[in-house]
Amino acid sequence: MATAGLTVDEQKAVEEFQQAVVAPSMDKLVILDFWAEWCGPCKALTPVLEKVAANYADKGVMLAKVNVDENKFIASQFQVQSIPTVYAIFQGKPVADLTSARTESQLGQILDQLLEQLPVGAGGGEPKQDIAPLLAMGEDVLGQGDGERAAGIFAQIVDMAPDNAEAVGGLIRAMVLAGHLPEAEAALAGVPEAMASDPAIERAGSALALAKDKPDDSAAAALQSAVDANPGDHQARFDLASAMIASGDHDGAAEHLLTIIEADKEWNEGAARAKLLSLFEVVGLEDEWVSATRRKLSAILFG
Repeated sequence: MATAGLTVDEQKAVEEFQQAVVAPSMDKLVILDFWAEWCGPCKALTPVLEKVAANYADKGVMLAKVNVDENKFIASQFQVQSIPTVYAIFQGKPVADLTSARTESQLGQILDQLLEQLPVGAGGGEPKQDIAPLLAMGEDVLGQGDGERAAGIFAQIVDMAPDNAEAVGGLIRAMVLAGHLPEAEAALAGVPEAMASDPAIERAGSALALAKDKPDDSAAAALQSAVDANPGDHQARFDLASAMIASGDHDGAAEHLLTIIEADKEWNEGAARAKLLSLFEVVGLEDEWVSATRRKLSAILFG
């Protein structure tokens, strides 16, 4: 779990969880029990979990408990919907859902299977953390438009996995969104050659290139006036669309670019279409807005 962009209380909760659960799980199998004082089934299950954990202690199994009332953030990260919820954690990741196992024999059977499959107690150094949830968190914050917070999250992921192109690309895009263009340009220039052709890095490069088109307010107003005065001025409309992209107005930009394409598909060697496709790449090809706008483009090109 990344702590960048979190509140002080959330950071404290993550740090305590890492010490109590993640760190021990590097070479032990941790039974993680989400419970609450008011939960009757939790109280009934506790002695069963404690006994099983004690019986399997010499095999590298331990019990950790999370009070959901006192640790709401941790519970939300595990998407706990009801309690008791019980997971088996190994090397920082859930490897089994034990919630349905309520007896010693049921729990023992699952633990036996896990211990046969996992190198519990094998040591061998600390494994790499699963950064997929952190990348998803960063992308979610980016989607919310919070560039500063997203940059903090992606920066921490890059510290953990400096060779991960998605993390590096996300950091560059977050810098762009936050308006830190020189820093984003420096980060892009520092990407290793072997990583430069990765789609995530190319997407970040497109985001930076589009953002550098942003004019000052007076220039943007002049472009708008030029288009209003002469709707057939494709260059002015194209420049206005570029300015809108750099300002984050994707709807307005797409409308202007589609207008150019509809009027003259081959204008300036297809510059409007190329600009629109670059915008699609930056937003994300799986994004719903991209899908809807792509349908409009297809209707113009092939309709």
